[in-house]
Amino acid sequence: MPMAHPEGTHSDQRNFEDLRERAVALRRQGLSLRQIRDELKVFNNDLLHRLVKGEPAPEWTKRPNAKDDLRQRARELRLQGWTYDRIQLELGCSRSSVALWVRDVPVPERKRTPEEASEIGRRGWEVRLRRREEERQQAKSTARQAVGALSERELFLLGVGLYWAEGAKDKPYARRENVAFVNSDPTMIATFLAWLRLIGVEPERLRFTVMIHESADVRGAEEYWADLVGAASSAFYRTTLKKHNPKTARKNTGENYRGCLVIKVLQCAELYRRIEGSWYGIVEAAHATDHQNRT
Repeated sequence: MPMAHPEGTHSDQRNFEDLRERAVALRRQGLSLRQIRDELKVFNNDLLHRLVKGEPAPEWTKRPNAKDDLRQRARELRLQGWTYDRIQLELGCSRSSVALWVRDVPVPERKRTPEEASEIGRRGWEVRLRRREEERQQAKSTARQAVGALSERELFLLGVGLYWAEGAKDKPYARRENVAFVNSDPTMIATFLAWLRLIGVEPERLRFTVMIHESADVRGAEEYWADLVGAASSAFYRTTLKKHNPKTARKNTGENYRGCLVIKVLQCAELYRRIEGSWYGIVEAAHATDHQNRT
């Protein structure tokens, strides 16, 4: 049996050459691969690339590289004798990118003083820190926006979780079915209050206590928490002051330190039982979901 020709029959070869001639002509006229495909009705990508093999793509089809201008500027600065650090600082790009772009450019003679080198290093570090902070804030913003609106069920489950993490709990050796939540984060306090409103706890049943170091701005903290929760002074118990130990350096200082706020709910035994029961319902559901994910 005769061996088949790699390109098929003579007729196939002739057809290929005719197609290639037309494809090359269209390519030299400035047509893109898509346009050539539609013109010649060739929808096999492998064949299409073989037809124009060796013919450069027209300039208009080439995607611009956003870093081309930076690369060219980096090379110009390197030719002027700039170091990697100075180029990085000037262009706001990474040192590894600079090294890649100018690796074939002759190394300039170093002319900077130690003080200049230190200043360049400091400024470069500031640029990196600023970029990191921008990335950090962008990640947080993206995550915040992804949450979207909360359903009442979602808020209910969230509140149960918050309470079980930060609230008072009943103990077998000390039966106290009290609902008391304490935290120093105003966003946690605001979320917990939103949860209490969701489950129908009346404002009249709420009592508050400020806990703060005696060396802090006690009056300012009391006013801050009262304004945050929107409660009258009659709803606040006497502020609990923590003794200041001069031998211990306290880190929670400054104008943003306002101590903690305790939220207590009156007539709350039934509410506490509901919270505890809901929490263990969450635990069981989480265990079941985790079991499904493992199998």
